[in-house]
Amino acid sequence: MNHLKTAVAVGLAFVAGAGTMWTQGQPRTRREPQFENEYVRVWKSTILPKQPLTLHRHDHGRALISLNGGKLDVVDSAGKVLDTYRWERGKAYWLGPDPAGAHHADVNNGTRPIEVIVVELKKD
Repeated sequence: MNHLKTAVAVGLAFVAGAGTMWTQGQPRTRREPQFENEYVRVWKSTILPKQPLTLHRHDHGRALISLNGGKLDVVDSAGKVLDTYRWERGKAYWLGPDPAGAHHADVNNGTRPIEVIVVELKKD
């Protein structure tokens, strides 16, 4: 278990300094893989206003680092708000696995993009 904690700590340290990176062309809501090993999967999510991430689920717990802050609504397939998060720039958060069978979308109803780095455990 120590190696798992070390892998998470290294992953968080590696991505905590990541900045904004825009692709050429039209900006869009997206997930950008950062790296993956036997312990963690790491990606950067950019959620633009009124462009939700598609329905998905998380089978494992994950640490999230907010790169710029913002308010994010988590909604079900019918659009019902399940949870609302207020991320502060530079802060890290823990989110547990989703309930069995549950899927959600992440919605940014603000006026600026929300960017986060996610470090998801591969095993709980």
